This record gives sequence, structure tokens and C-alpha cells, in this order.
Amino acid sequence: MDVLPYLVAGWVFLVGCYGLATSRNLIHAVGCLSVCQAATYVLLLAVGYRDGATAPVFSDLKPGTRPVVDPVVQALALTDVVVGATVTALLLALVVQVAKRHGTVDPDELSELRG
Repeated sequence: MDVLPYLVAGWVFLVGCYGLATSRNLIHAVGCLSVCQAATYVLLLAVGYRDGATAPVFSDLKPGTRPVVDPVVQALALTDVVVGATVTALLLALVVQVAKRHGTVDPDELSELRG
């Protein structure tokens, strides 16, 4: 069962990529990118999980007496959440501007943006 979280992370990522590839709406595409980002949360949880471990607070015990989770993985997960929220907000703001200027959120109808 140790491989199950990695398979779930891969499945969530592939579902997000499939939605992104088949999307006909920019807002839906941003949502699918957020689903791809959620796969990294599952991956970080899988990497940082230790069976029977506690929080890395050593105020009441000596280091090395009990297993603790890795605080670096916790910091990376928190950073991942903040970066994901920021990227999603930025992309949604860009979609709003595209909708204002071009009157559509369908990427196929944005012929002015083609090179």
C-alpha cells in the first residue's frame, strides 16, 4: 500500500491534464490547472508521511527518542498552496481581461491572438 498515494497523485495529475487538453473554456482550463496543482499536494503528503510520527516539536522530549515528520516537507506543502492560489488568481484575472477585450472565453474564437 506504499505506492497508492503516488498512484493517486499521478491519476489526479492526468485527470487535470485531460481536462486541460479537452477544455473549450479558459475558466475551465484554469480550474484544470488547479487540479494538476492539487496532485502536488497529494505527492508531498505521500513523501512526508511517516507511520506513527508526531509533529517536530522537541519541547517535551529529546531528539531521536520518537519518530517525527519532516518539517521541510510541511514547509514545501504550505509554499505549494500559496503559489497555487497566487497562480490561479493571476490566471483568472487574465481570463477576465481577455473576456473584457475580446468578448469571449473560448480559446478557438480568439483569432486575434494567433501569430
